[in-house]
Amino acid sequence: MDAAKLKTMFPFLPKADAKKQAAALAVLSPADNADFCPVVRFLVCSDAHVDGRGDESCKRLQTMLRLGYAVADAAKAYRRLDAVMCVGDLTGRGKPVQFQAFYDAVAAVKRRETKLLCVLARAHDGWTMTRAQTHALWQSLSGLSPDFHVLVGGFHVIGVSASKNDQLIYDDGQIAWLRRELERATKDDPKKPVFVLHHEHVRDTVYGSSAFDGWGETFFAGVLRDFPQVVDLSGHSHYPLNDPRSVWQGAYTAIGTGAIRYAEFTVDDVRTYHPEGYDAVSTCWIVELDKACRLRLRGVDIPAQQVLCDDVLDNPADPQNRAYTPEKRAAASKPPVFAPGAVIKTEPTETGVALTVPAAASADGTPVVLYRAAAFDEAGAEKAKTWTLPRYYTAQPEKAVTLHLELQQHGVYTVRVTAETAWGVQSAPLEAQISI
Repeated sequence: MDAAKLKTMFPFLPKADAKKQAAALAVLSPADNADFCPVVRFLVCSDAHVDGRGDESCKRLQTMLRLGYAVADAAKAYRRLDAVMCVGDLTGRGKPVQFQAFYDAVAAVKRRETKLLCVLARAHDGWTMTRAQTHALWQSLSGLSPDFHVLVGGFHVIGVSASKNDQLIYDDGQIAWLRRELERATKDDPKKPVFVLHHEHVRDTVYGSSAFDGWGETFFAGVLRDFPQVVDLSGHSHYPLNDPRSVWQGAYTAIGTGAIRYAEFTVDDVRTYHPEGYDAVSTCWIVELDKACRLRLRGVDIPAQQVLCDDVLDNPADPQNRAYTPEKRAAASKPPVFAPGAVIKTEPTETGVALTVPAAASADGTPVVLYRAAAFDEAGAEKAKTWTLPRYYTAQPEKAVTLHLELQQHGVYTVRVTAETAWGVQSAPLEAQISI
């Protein structure tokens, strides 16, 4: 593609930044789903945590919007971006100036035909003012009630913000209202998905929602389970959207939205884990539906302007379409594979040994999300173990991974390294003998 065409499609990119321009093209034409023909398109993000005018979060929001328009403008048929949605924690501390900065950042790029749909969280959005004041301020900026029910391209979208009552997260009136609005939406067309937006995940659905993770709530569980048409969009955890566990199906469909501002994880018994570089991670979904109500989800690394994942779900309004249950996905998970001839490179450290292995390859199209290492003495007893996260949640995965084992007692050890899927399925181990 020539430079003039690139400039027309991506006017927001610097002329000289050829690598960025090439990366942005990856958003347009993923290999598997290039022929998907949408009838509606919108962006979904969460947890922008805007601190002030023109800050890094504002820049990421604007890049996200520009990418959304680049996708729409380059499409073969449907060339609209119908909405941009943010499911809470728009601001860092809920200050009026921060809400204004968020709104201005989006408004500077947003086109007239694109709806701005946001719900407000009790946490970061409620730190400075009362929630009643927060609601009033946001409504004055956006023109939309914090609890809303609108149509986007013929699909119902229902948003629920944190309660006006500062003593509650959500109140009984809101939960009853949600049920009434879902009844109205599904009566209109029971064969179409209905989108529900709120901040916290529903407990025990997507990655980050378990009681141990600490980011899930139960307020809406009793309502949503009665409506298989629901596609529930939530944030709060900052857990990566391209992790397979971030798309969940059961009685309805739930989707974790990642975050504009930083990434977070749970690994084993460690929650709220922040790896090196976590604050540079910024992601969003490009969501599309076609005339058969198939749901396409493209997870985008915003700084890299590249697609991280691209999935198409058969019409989620049909309860027979539940290919993304945890049980089915775990059963289909295949062990990652190290390349033939791969070996562990070892290097002594002050506290033990560093083990470096080439990155394992996925065998099932989902990312390798964890590496584990262990050391065993000559009697076969495990003497040390550790794990590390690869950078699967960004568009720049490592070519090799290093794990650090603590081994201060002299002796001969067998060390083993395995790669692991999101469902705990492990590769065949790489092994090496070491002496310290």
